[in-house]
Amino acid sequence: MATHHRWRREQLLVAFYLYCRMPFGKMHSRNPDIIRYANLIGRTPSALAMKLTNIASLDPAILNSGRSGLPGASAADRAMWDEMNADWDTFSLASYHAIECLDTLADMKQSLDEELADEFSDYEGSNRVVVTTARIGQNLFRKSVLSAYNNRCCISGLSHPKFLIASHIVPWRDDPQNRLNPCNGLCLSVLHDKAFDQGLLAITGDMTVVVSPQLKQSPDTFLKESVLAFEGKSIELPEKFMPDEVFLSHHFQNIFIAE
Repeated sequence: MATHHRWRREQLLVAFYLYCRMPFGKMHSRNPDIIRYANLIGRTPSALAMKLTNIASLDPAILNSGRSGLPGASAADRAMWDEMNADWDTFSLASYHAIECLDTLADMKQSLDEELADEFSDYEGSNRVVVTTARIGQNLFRKSVLSAYNNRCCISGLSHPKFLIASHIVPWRDDPQNRLNPCNGLCLSVLHDKAFDQGLLAITGDMTVVVSPQLKQSPDTFLKESVLAFEGKSIELPEKFMPDEVFLSHHFQNIFIAE
């Protein structure tokens, strides 16, 4: 009989980091990324894929969608799920440093460093430690939100990566504790992100689009087709990290222009 070795904390951190970044439909042992990461942390692809689906069983968005993860989540899985959701800032750094501290993960760390350098280049003059910390957290937030929506705008369905934003529901400045929480995020096109940020559209608690009256009088044909046409329509729900209704309510009450 095979011996099942307990997952070390460093391995779990990498698994949770991968869960955040990967669409649910790709969490299988044939996925090249899972094969690569499994080799790097000394687990089989099947074991890592199983761990990801165990983690999925803890995610309300997965369960509410009718999908289900494997029911074998361990006490350590549950503890890390709670740890992650309690403090996303600390989790993002801990998971990144788990990668950094495992010598065999040099290639993975290099690829992450390249992502950070490519995506965030507007921190000139800032303290290097602050910059690195901010980049790590923002990178994980972006990857978590976009992968949850299968890299498609939840309003329009647009899927070109250059036009997608991991949009905060409650602005970064208003709720630092949840600035990296993917349940405080929506995958939006650049146009819908701007409209959402300016309070010109909102998402209600039943996940439908509401457009501000300020836009409804516009004669602009493009605006009618690209924004007004979605009034009253349901967004495409995420596979992970369902947007929190408390955050949506805050945006609707404090940012949305209802008159």
